[in-house]
Amino acid sequence: MGITDRISATDVVLDLSASNKRNLLETLATEASRRLGRPQAEILGALQGREALGSTALGRGVALPHARLAGNDLPVMIFARLRRPIDYEARDEEPVDLVILVLWPEASPEGFLPALSETCRALRSPQALRRLRAATSAEEVVALLERYGQVDGDPPEGE
Repeated sequence: MGITDRISATDVVLDLSASNKRNLLETLATEASRRLGRPQAEILGALQGREALGSTALGRGVALPHARLAGNDLPVMIFARLRRPIDYEARDEEPVDLVILVLWPEASPEGFLPALSETCRALRSPQALRRLRAATSAEEVVALLERYGQVDGDPPEGE
């Protein structure tokens, strides 16, 4: 199952406004709450609990906030490109402007780590990050995530 089996154009938010990390997590929790039909406070609490263990910033302006939620809901993934980068307590101290939220049901733990791994793979290439930052549509973002998230590695640099 590829990343685009879990994320579609309707799961992409371009030019999201967030003033800080807390505001970003609140906004993402609100959006996820609408999709899951669960309380925003429950989702936000799970995300903040995970962040309390350590920042989910991956570096190079990318964050991967994630949490497991009680129950057997479908996984939720949301890609957000921020209008302006924010401090996200990244180890490399780079502000974050690309975010992928991953919420996973505790009742189905087997897919969680592979989903995180595939998401990280899609975001590891500097070329992928440049293209995601320049994307002009949600469909383009989904195509880029699919292309760079493939198991066989990054496309040639000349592409």
